[in-house]
Amino acid sequence: MFTEIEFTHKIFLWLLTVVPFLLLWYLYKHKKQTAGLQISNTKGFEQNSKIWAFLRHFLFAIRIASICLIVLALARPQTVTVSSKTKTTRGIDIVMAIDVSASMLAKDLKPNRLEALKKVAGKFINKRPNDRIGIVEYAGESYTRTPITSDKGIVLKSMKGIEYNTVITGGTAIGMGLATAVNRIKDSKAKSKVIILLTDGVNNSGFIDPKTASELAAEYGIKTYTIGLGSNGMALSPVALNNGTFQYARVQVEIDEKLLKEIASETAGKYFRATDNKKLEEIYEEIDLLEKTEIEEFKYYNYEEKFRPLVLMALGLIIIEFLLKHTLLRGFI
Repeated sequence: MFTEIEFTHKIFLWLLTVVPFLLLWYLYKHKKQTAGLQISNTKGFEQNSKIWAFLRHFLFAIRIASICLIVLALARPQTVTVSSKTKTTRGIDIVMAIDVSASMLAKDLKPNRLEALKKVAGKFINKRPNDRIGIVEYAGESYTRTPITSDKGIVLKSMKGIEYNTVITGGTAIGMGLATAVNRIKDSKAKSKVIILLTDGVNNSGFIDPKTASELAAEYGIKTYTIGLGSNGMALSPVALNNGTFQYARVQVEIDEKLLKEIASETAGKYFRATDNKKLEEIYEEIDLLEKTEIEEFKYYNYEEKFRPLVLMALGLIIIEFLLKHTLLRGFI
């Protein structure tokens, strides 16, 4: 009964400090009330004396126990069971626009830029259980690989399946990639809409100007985080395709950071530069912290009062004391 008990009115427990004084007072009065008798032999009184002492002390013990029970009941013992329920109050829709041009096979990140991105982006997706995520691929043109969905299994499978191919026209159409992402998310009813645009080059193809696409994103209230991917200086990059195999050479890394900063600024986002695997991971971790889904937690408290059994026990002891004192033990006390 007393497992995990809490007392609502703990101040009443101070009344228990009176009990030792009651015991002292009882001992003091007992000595004064005990009559003395001088006789030559007390053998005939020994049994009666023991019964008298026991009964007298027994009734006092009952009274002390009832007082303690009443004090505990006044302190209002209770058990509390807490249950909680969480509710997502602010969802976020995210579209990841990923550059899949041939330069993403450069090996300044390990094993290459595209594989490093897929690994880090996969971790990011796993950290967003309450959000919807979609994927857009772009090179010289763009297309939606995965519409925004809450099914993380589909998104992760789609992310793992991204690879360089010759189906998409070569080049880097940043404006096209951003515009397609905007088109995917603009009609979302989510409280927050976010695009993560990643590229490792400069805008050199496509028929949509990146600035026009960023203005469109701003108009729809879509925040855009831009990431420039690539080391500083030279990087081992694919320069030719010979019998289905890429030939690599050291090439100057060129990222249009000015454009990416303008896109981020226009849409109230932020620009990042990832020069290695660790930095790329840190960037996605920072974005994860910047875009947090609000979770509302409801806690339900179930209180079960425990004072009633104590009151009933105290009342029972008082009745027992009264009955014994005025019936069976009336002739002794």
